[in-house]
Amino acid sequence: MRKKILYIKPAAYDSLNGRIKAYLEQYAEDGTSVDVVSMPKGPKHLEYEYYQTLAAPQILQAVLAGEKQGYDAAVIGCFDDPALFAAREICRNMCVAGPAEAAMNIAASLGEKFSVIVGRDKWVPRMRENVLKYGHAEHLASFRPLGLGVLEFQQDPAHTAYRMREEIGRAINEDKAEVIILGCTMEFGFFAELQREFGVPVLDAMLSGFKYAEFLAGLKQGPGWYASQVGKYASPDKGEIREWGLAEAFELGDLWD
Repeated sequence: MRKKILYIKPAAYDSLNGRIKAYLEQYAEDGTSVDVVSMPKGPKHLEYEYYQTLAAPQILQAVLAGEKQGYDAAVIGCFDDPALFAAREICRNMCVAGPAEAAMNIAASLGEKFSVIVGRDKWVPRMRENVLKYGHAEHLASFRPLGLGVLEFQQDPAHTAYRMREEIGRAINEDKAEVIILGCTMEFGFFAELQREFGVPVLDAMLSGFKYAEFLAGLKQGPGWYASQVGKYASPDKGEIREWGLAEAFELGDLWD
């Protein structure tokens, strides 16, 4: 079946969108198409909770727009999975994947313990919360920071790869990790060489989110399995949204029509 995937880059620059699209297309199933969008305004990375809070409304607008445009699935392209659960609440037809949830679920199927290669120490508490939330505490071997920010990973790829090799080696030898997760979507493009070198699965977060979105879309198209519309992911009431003027207040246009 054909699948139409929307990759949402929740940062306010689009200079890498074409490169990201080409990268994901290399690994797409036959019949899968992918589009990449970024935010029209706001922070250029989401390393801080404050930045994520500012970006969340635009992420959710992009999700609503994607569903209205007929995408089968969307990926929120940040390893912190910002607004993931809220996105699932507001979607009635489109599947939504988060790179962290996807990568951890995949890693737990490929080995007993995984280590996450992160950018900075600052990121670890939030990521640890997600490990616990997703039920993978027993699978976590370690977090290994590189001392690099989101915007630095692609600026000097040779240095990024050097630091990755150092920390992956430590994760395997000292922490006994069996699977490595590259814990930022902007760490894309490094996994294949590292995987060959170290002989263990090295999961690219961007690619994990994309492939998981394909998987979820396939579950909906095939056996009809989709996020439950009762309980946790129950959708907000459209009547309340209209009565309270939320679409006008937050400039959502016709997304809730």
